[in-house]
Amino acid sequence: MKSLGEYLGGRLIVDTGDITEFSGGGIVNAANSGLLGGGGVDGAIHRAAGPSLLAECKALRAGPLPGGLPAGKAVATGAGRLGVAHVIHTVGPVWKGGGQGEPELLASCYRESLVLAAGLGLDSIAFPAISTGVYGYPKHLADQVVFDTISRYVLVNDAPSYIHLVFFSEPDARLFMATSGILGVS
Repeated sequence: MKSLGEYLGGRLIVDTGDITEFSGGGIVNAANSGLLGGGGVDGAIHRAAGPSLLAECKALRAGPLPGGLPAGKAVATGAGRLGVAHVIHTVGPVWKGGGQGEPELLASCYRESLVLAAGLGLDSIAFPAISTGVYGYPKHLADQVVFDTISRYVLVNDAPSYIHLVFFSEPDARLFMATSGILGVS
């Protein structure tokens, strides 16, 4: 993984690379509501974690989440073979033009994941770019929601100490930094 910068007093780190290679407290999975794996980041995390992650997700579906995980909510599992203690699964909104609560749901994904990470005692957490893939959320709009949500969170919360945003490509990471107004600022 390659770090492109630290912001918000060193608490927000912008990285590029493969989120499944993150070493730390936990990673966030951009899951679908079924929690049973899928494509993109979700599929990569399930493949890297191995069968125990799927087994835990199936247990969630058989128990407390029979209808699946709603958009904007978060739930934690173990991490299987990953180099982290936990995977926090959250379901981002599908983009429908921005007038159907998408910004609020996206903010909730990040906020609920951070609160859950803090409750689990995680010192660090890594997020992918939630909803900006097949769910179609425009990256430049998502970037502002994400930065605003994390900025507000770190003002009043000490944990987790380090919040990593892991972008698969450097152009996406640089777009985030430019859109959120932190490009060239440390």
